[in-house]
Order: sequence, then C-alpha cells, then structure tokens
Amino acid sequence: MPYYDFENARSIGAIVLILLLCWALSEDRRRFPWAMMAGAIAVQATLVLLLFAIPNSKAALDGVNGVVGGLASATNRGTQFVFSYLGGGESPYALSNPDAPPPFIFGFQVLPLILVISALSALLWHWGILKLVIRGFGFVFEKTMGLGGASATATASNIFMGMVESPIVIKAYLDKLTRSELFLLMVVGLATVAGSTMVAYALILAPTLPNAAGHVLVASIISAPAGILLARTIIPEKAGVAAGGVDYTSELKYDSAMDAITKGVQDGFMVIVNVAAMLIVFVAFVWIINGILPTALGPVAMLLNPLLPESLDIYPDRATLQVIFGYVFAPLAWIIGIPAQEAHAAGSLLGVKLFLTEFIAFIELGMTPEGVISDRSRMIMTYALCGFANVASIGIMVGGLTTLMPGRRPEILGLAWKALAPGFLATCMSAAVVAALPRAMFG
Repeated sequence: MPYYDFENARSIGAIVLILLLCWALSEDRRRFPWAMMAGAIAVQATLVLLLFAIPNSKAALDGVNGVVGGLASATNRGTQFVFSYLGGGESPYALSNPDAPPPFIFGFQVLPLILVISALSALLWHWGILKLVIRGFGFVFEKTMGLGGASATATASNIFMGMVESPIVIKAYLDKLTRSELFLLMVVGLATVAGSTMVAYALILAPTLPNAAGHVLVASIISAPAGILLARTIIPEKAGVAAGGVDYTSELKYDSAMDAITKGVQDGFMVIVNVAAMLIVFVAFVWIINGILPTALGPVAMLLNPLLPESLDIYPDRATLQVIFGYVFAPLAWIIGIPAQEAHAAGSLLGVKLFLTEFIAFIELGMTPEGVISDRSRMIMTYALCGFANVASIGIMVGGLTTLMPGRRPEILGLAWKALAPGFLATCMSAAVVAALPRAMFG
C-alpha cells in the first residue's frame, strides 16, 4: 500500500470542512483567526512528528508504555490486597480452565488506576514537576497562538488535570476572563482529557493498539490547540483586547506531600464514583432504548424496507443506538480518513462518544474485532475519541465552573452547550491531522 493516498488527502479536506463549519457558527465571521490557524495546525503536526517520526522516538514511546504498564502493575498490587482475586489475585476456588488468564473486571482493574494517578498527579504538582510541564506547554501556546497568560496556562493545565481542576490553577484570574477566554476554557476542557482517565484509556486499548499509551497522550495534547482554534473561530476576541500576562503562582496548593496524596485520593475517588455511576446509568439506558427500538421502528421498517436497497434495510431486530449512530456519523468518520467499508463501525463509536461518554466508546473500540476495523483506523479513532466532549460532561463542567464563578452563572449556562460542538470537532480535527500525515510514520 502506498505511504500517501486519497485517504490521507481526504483528511485535509476534513480539516477545511471543520474550520468552515465553525466559521459558519462564528459570532463575527469577519474576524477569522488566520494566524492562529497556522499556529495550531503547525503545533499539532510538529508534536506528532516529534513523537512518531524522529529517530529514537519509538524508544520514547516504549518508555511511555512502560510507565503506564508499571503504574497498572503497581495498582493491581494494591487492588489485589484489598479485593483479592476480584482484583486479579489468585482465585480461592478451583477453575475450570486453570491456564486461562485472570478475568478482566473493569471496576477492579481500571477504576483503581484513576485513583492512583489522581494521587500521583497531586504529588507531582506539590513537588513542582507538573507545574513546570504545564508552564512549558503554556509558553508554547502563548507564543504560537497569541494566547494571554491565563488562557495559555489553563489550556496547558487541561491536558493533564481535566476540565474541572484546571480552572482552579487560574482561580484568581477567572473573574477577569473575557467572554471569548471563558468560552475557550470550556472548549479546551471538552476537547482534552485528564491524566487520570488518560492512563485508563491506554490500559483499555493496550491489547489491540500498539503504543496505546503514546497515542492517547499525544491525542490529548494535540487536541488542545485544535480546541483553541475552533473556540476563537466561533467567538473571536474583541478588537483592542490585548492578551494579558499572568504570573505562574496558583491557588491550587497543598500543605505537604501527605496532604497532596490525601486530597489526590479524595479527588480521584470522586472521579471513579462519577465514572462508575455514569457507566452504570448510560449502559442501562442503552439497553432500555435498544429494547424499545425494534418495537418502535417496526412500522417504519414495514413502510421503508420495500423502498430501500437491500444493504440499507431497517429490520427491527437490527435497530440499536449503535447502528443508528453508525449511519448518522459514518460521513464524518469517512471524511476524517476512515475507509468507506469501516465508516459505519467508526461512526457508531463517534456517536457513542458524543451521547454516551468517551469511556464507553473506548471500551467498544477495544472490543471491536480486527476484521471490522483496521489497525490504522483504530489509531485514528483513538484521536477522535480522546476528549470529554459529551452530553454528560456539560453538566459536570457547568457544576464546576459555576461553583468557582457564581457571579457568571448565566454566562456559563449560555456558553456551555455552545461549547459542545467545537469540543467534539476538535478531537475529530486532531484525528484528521494524524490521518493526513504519511502512514510510514506509524509503521
């Protein structure tokens, strides 16, 4: 297969189409951020090239995967100590197949990892290591895309800390943010994921995606500039408003290393409770809706099936949310670089991500057989799914921001749903950028 073909070129069209769509939604179409567009795409392409194309990059990615594997292994030790064989320990009962690997139980082997990473992130913040990393990314966003210091810092924080925690980093500046900066903060929060969930996604995808941890990390990083660009396209900064500087002191502080670990565990516990609760409820809703759809669509199928080609029949027993999502989002999956024969499966994942959370989408991606989706498409979909932009996240984001900025509650409520579309499209744009690059980079 050639290293560059129509599928790569088609992805460039997807980038243009996404920008045109956001421009059509713009509050001021005369002020398209041309310089920011060049900076954002350059930052995205450069980061991908640095992490996948330079000599010895494979060793660096192997190191990332090794770190994730080590964290998962260490977490399993703690989980096994508390939950015994449910966490992967030795079974106290005779097994029908003793040679089979321990059963994979999501609640005991993925969710505890979020707890450990949350505590580790708080500790790294207290030691100043995470602050330096965030400051470095903030400097890049400030210089390449002209962001103000507060927006650049919050954007960099979003890559590692999530959409609720990152505003705390610039809490002293929240009331000074312009409407455009506030919208940008929301969009980038929806376009990226937190470090704790990032590692969990990598663990889910590891059996089916080579360099899963590296791809998930890069996906969250490069979606940040895409979110910045799409946010500023829809709500440009007013003319004459200068980008303000910011000192890098933060109101997010811990009294000691033990205080950081304790509060990190507490924050992580709230995250895993929310994730577990959302998964239980949304999976239950999917089963309820999928149980109702065949009956509800029965009359529709009787009317339409005689009029449609056999390949597009709507038999009630095939009517599920995932199938419907597949048809609705297949064109988007195709335009970002997925082959036509795989577009329905990929489109289904995009719909699941938008309406049922990215966690469920990643689980389904990890379970999708090789014959249904190719390795290259699986990699592209990892980038397309790696963001918090879904319906459930709107409520989480609004709750966090209104607590921090009670005086701006009406403004936050007015912008929240508007941020969902660019947040979702930002990850699709990242996927398109990756798909547009020569496939020789990825082996």
